[in-house]
Amino acid sequence: MNQQIRDVSGFKVNGFIALGVAIAVTFFAISQLSSVIETSTQLLGRSLRVGDFVNLFTGMEDGVAELGALLGAILIAVVIPSVSGFLTVEPNQAVVLVFFGRYVGSLREPGFWWTIPFTTKRKISLRVRNFNSNILKVNDAQGSPIEIAAVVVWQVLDSAKSTFAVDDYQEFVAIQSETAIRALAIRYCYDAPDESDIPSLRGIPDEIATSLQEELQARLEVAGVEVLEARLSHLAYAPEIAQMMLRRQQAKALIDARRQIIDSAVGMVDEALKRLSKEHIIDLDEERKAAMVNNLLVVLTSEQYTQPVVNAGSLYA
Repeated sequence: MNQQIRDVSGFKVNGFIALGVAIAVTFFAISQLSSVIETSTQLLGRSLRVGDFVNLFTGMEDGVAELGALLGAILIAVVIPSVSGFLTVEPNQAVVLVFFGRYVGSLREPGFWWTIPFTTKRKISLRVRNFNSNILKVNDAQGSPIEIAAVVVWQVLDSAKSTFAVDDYQEFVAIQSETAIRALAIRYCYDAPDESDIPSLRGIPDEIATSLQEELQARLEVAGVEVLEARLSHLAYAPEIAQMMLRRQQAKALIDARRQIIDSAVGMVDEALKRLSKEHIIDLDEERKAAMVNNLLVVLTSEQYTQPVVNAGSLYA
């Protein structure tokens, strides 16, 4: 089982202070070594004798030169490797520190820092990013082929997880996002009748976005990624059924329009009959009422303008 590595703060020292100390130590070491080199140069300028070298390292000022040379060499040997500990951290950036294969922490605070030398420094961006998925072709809950795509807004929350838990966290986000979009499309149908309570991709966009974000967050948690927003950017029927679905939508729209026209026409006819009866304008028997209702409905529900025919009465009436 893989060990869970979580983001912890790494060791750091202000880089300018560390740089000043390194420069001071370097000058001190150089001054110690320069005195020994100067003395050696004077001896080399004369005839070389074994006793001169013995006096140089053992007898001169009770071994002070020997200690100075040793101290200078040690300081130089310490300062040179310490240069590898300097690094800069930019805003919204994390630097993951690995010391000989062991994770020792992450640096998030921007600035110039000094940390443990010989550490491998991996920079991870913490900026907000967008992932725009490709248009995917998938069957919805009713088996109809549809085209769907989404935009995912995300950022790295745990730099240690994004570095060590997955191989490539950016590729991981891309693959898992498309997998979540496919899973979402399979659970819902593209559209549902108006009178039904069945949720659909087109009918409840806000709930669909929330559901997609929650599923993505569950999938990307292992990579230390936070999903800020996920929303569908493309939703349509596949080309092979698009024309058929368009005709169905047009027929449905036509039926709804005719239903509304008929409901309005019946209401107008009912209102006209009630006013004629209430205000005693004319008394109609059932046969004449039926004829009037028929004529009014024909006029009100007709798709073309009607031409009225006026009955002027019979010549022999």
